[in-house]
Amino acid sequence: MSTKKKVILDCDPGHDDAFGIMLAVQHLDVLGITTIGGNCTLENVTRNAIKTLEVLGKADEIGVYAGHSCPMAVPLVTAPNFHGETGLDGPVLPEPTHTAREQHAVDFIVDTVMANDDVTIIATGPLTNVAAALNREPRIAERVSEICVMGGSVTFGNWTPAAEFNIFVDPEAAYRVFNCGAHVKMTGINLTRQCCIGIEHMEEFRKIGTKAANFAADLTDFFIQQDIKEGEPPIACMHDACAVAWIIDPSLIVAAPMHIDVELNGALTRGMTVCDYRHLRGVDPKVDIERDAQMSYRGEEPNAEGALELDFPGFMELLYSTLKNYD
Repeated sequence: MSTKKKVILDCDPGHDDAFGIMLAVQHLDVLGITTIGGNCTLENVTRNAIKTLEVLGKADEIGVYAGHSCPMAVPLVTAPNFHGETGLDGPVLPEPTHTAREQHAVDFIVDTVMANDDVTIIATGPLTNVAAALNREPRIAERVSEICVMGGSVTFGNWTPAAEFNIFVDPEAAYRVFNCGAHVKMTGINLTRQCCIGIEHMEEFRKIGTKAANFAADLTDFFIQQDIKEGEPPIACMHDACAVAWIIDPSLIVAAPMHIDVELNGALTRGMTVCDYRHLRGVDPKVDIERDAQMSYRGEEPNAEGALELDFPGFMELLYSTLKNYD
């Protein structure tokens, strides 16, 4: 019997999603991958998930289930300026020989969580599928071990000054997830911007030389070039991979309990994750967290954990060993 944590990976590949898939399928028991329109159209992100699994030699073992093509209440916003027209521009890959499974992603999430104990949902795209699954079967909030979200921020946004992309795309879905009663881990961009892969790391991928490592290098190369075009430094922030790494090795991330909600109506702040961390007043989050155990909260009780600090050398050690083991 596998001792790996059972997970459903809900994603919108996306270069950093592909890194998340590489980590997840080696270190976790991936029950299935569900896709959501986000970085690109649903058709493209589903194809990209299958392509990534084929590169890794896992497409026969892990099913891909297409989900919703657009958010709950607004039109879809995509990110071709970072991920290209296909959502996974850069690597030259053949058309996939596998296809998505017939079951809808929301049905797969509900059926899988209700049939298995201690499933973790890792959501690295807009939260439309997860929110729809909660609406269809509210009991999954009690059944899941936790929901680990790549999205939001404890501090500032990236798509707008206040909002991070994944939450901005479907704030109504995010509001539903954060308020569902399940334990939520938020891997926000305040954390993922500490996961900066540069040219020197890409060169290490080339030295590793496995098919997966060369794929990672091609992904990184394109991602870096797109960031440069957008006026960003020559680095690739592997946002989504951080959420997966948190589930693989919780010691890589320092987090704090806090109440997190989602702004739905603000003219300037729609999609903002409003985080109540007034209990963290010092300069060292670890000290604040320990002290906070003896204090009461000024506002609402915590409903989530907000990620604060990443052990980047530890993350890279995990990534390098993962790419080597795909030979």
